[in-house]
Order: sequence, then structure tokens, then C-alpha cells
Amino acid sequence: MTPTRRARRRRTSVPMPISLLAILVAVAACATPAGGPGGSGSVLTGDGTQLPQDRLHRQAHDALERWADAIRKSGGASIAFVGDLTGQVGTWEGAVGENNKAALGAGLVEAGATLSDNAPSRDKVRWLDGSEVDVNVLSAADTLDALVAAGAGSAACQDCRPLAVGEAQLATGLVDTSRGPANAPAWVFSIEGSAVKITRIAVDQSVTVDPPPWNANDPPVGLSIESATGTNDSKKLVVSFIGKRDGADKQCGADYLAEAVESDLAVVVIVRETRTGTGACDLVGYPRTAKVTLESVLGTRAVLEVKQGLPVSVIAP
Repeated sequence: MTPTRRARRRRTSVPMPISLLAILVAVAACATPAGGPGGSGSVLTGDGTQLPQDRLHRQAHDALERWADAIRKSGGASIAFVGDLTGQVGTWEGAVGENNKAALGAGLVEAGATLSDNAPSRDKVRWLDGSEVDVNVLSAADTLDALVAAGAGSAACQDCRPLAVGEAQLATGLVDTSRGPANAPAWVFSIEGSAVKITRIAVDQSVTVDPPPWNANDPPVGLSIESATGTNDSKKLVVSFIGKRDGADKQCGADYLAEAVESDLAVVVIVRETRTGTGACDLVGYPRTAKVTLESVLGTRAVLEVKQGLPVSVIAP
């Protein structure tokens, strides 16, 4: 983190006709399934709408719809952050480590004194390739509120002692985005009774997608990619994920084939697995990659994983 200025503190509390339709359905049922690398795995209905055939493609199309909704709700934001926007500098001391780690994860953080609610001047988010975008910066108080809201309900911590924030310092920190790593404005909060600092990205607008509720009895299917490598002017992507160590030519190995489901705003990558071997196979996951060819160049579109439709970081080769 690169400090830029300190915040004054204030007291705060965070607490068609039917016959034609039948013909079309019959034709679709007899047709060879669409799909494969670069395909959409969809069938054409009478009104020209592409409908997904299988569960993986339904998940992909649902993810594209949620992403479009998120962009509309963002008010024109041009940044999609990837992963957690809260971090820390340093390691919790032994006496308070267990409590403080759990409390932070649960969003149990309070302003012990006062934090400014005055928003700083506009700043920039700067990517490592030299591109940048102007952004509004949240105040220290609003950033702490966002930190608390992000953790609320995410962990059981009934007996935890809340963390008390002292001072807040405006800084610049490295954060993952759908376009790769970038430097962004962040607040750094001191914690009373500890040398550890808590950080939180302080950009006021970003594209945030809300995944569907998790159903443990009927979880989403497929393999989630973790990142992608590619450029805006290319149709080629290499996606990274966790899979089997060996190829399908070996016992307990697997081969992987990737395809893309695309819209004007985003790309969902589906990774299919073909494995060999049953029984006592190694359950440990290993880093694997797969190539996928898009129908059009990536451009400024986000790349989403298929399980929850969340964006992943796209890094230039």
C-alpha cells in the first residue's frame, strides 16, 4: 500500500400458432445437438431465440443474463473487481489471532473513535498495461460500512469480540479485476490492540453480480475456471482451472475441452472433462489449462466462470 493522506475521525455507528410450434419442437427434437468448442449448445425456437439444451448451457445463459443486469444496475461502471476487496497487512498476534481472524471474516468491525464521511477527490484505477479510468472514491466511513456489509452473515462468530478501528489512511493498493491486476484507491484501517492493518478498496462504482442462492442438495454443475489469459484483440483464450494431474491416456487421468457461450457483454467458459479410471484414484487437484476459441474478439467483455457466473481475471500473455 502507498499512503497518500490521513482521514479525520468522527463518531460513527457501523453496525405463434400451436400447430407451427409443435412442428418446430419436433424438428428441434430430431436435430443434431448444437455445441462443441466455440458453440453455444443451443436450439433455435420459432421466434429465433436460442434456448440452452443442457444444464451447463442453461447455467451459462443465466450467468450472461445476470451479468447484463449487473451492468445496468451499476450505473455505467467500467470496472469489475475479482475476489475479496478486504485484506490485511501483517499477521494477527497469537493472543488475539483466533478472535480477530474470525471477527474480520464475519464483518464484526466497528469504528472505535471517529472516521471521516467526507469523500476524497476523484482518483484513478490504473492497470499494469498503462490503461486507466477515473473513479469516485468512498469516504473512510462509507468504506468501513462496505467492509462490514461484505462480511455480515458470512461466518458464525457469536462469541467474537468486534475489532475496533482507530485511524484510517488513504492509500493505493493492487487489486484483481476482470481486466487483470490494477492499482486502486483503498483505505487502510488501524486496529486497536494490534499492529495489523485492515485494507478495503474504496471505489464507489463497480459491476457486482449476485450469484443465485447456493442449494447444497442441488449444486451447480461444471468446472469453474480460475483465470484466463488473452488479449482484447484476439479470439483465443487459455483458461486455468483445477483438474486431474494426468491426461486421459493414463489411469485416473482426464482430458479437458473448453467452449464459450457468448454475449455482447461477457463470455462464459464451459470446461468438459473426459476421465479414465475408477476406484482409488488420487483426489488431489492440479493446475490444468485448456484453450478456447471465441466467435469474435474478446474486446472489453468480461470472462465468467460457469458455476456462479462470477468474473475471473483476464491477464495478457
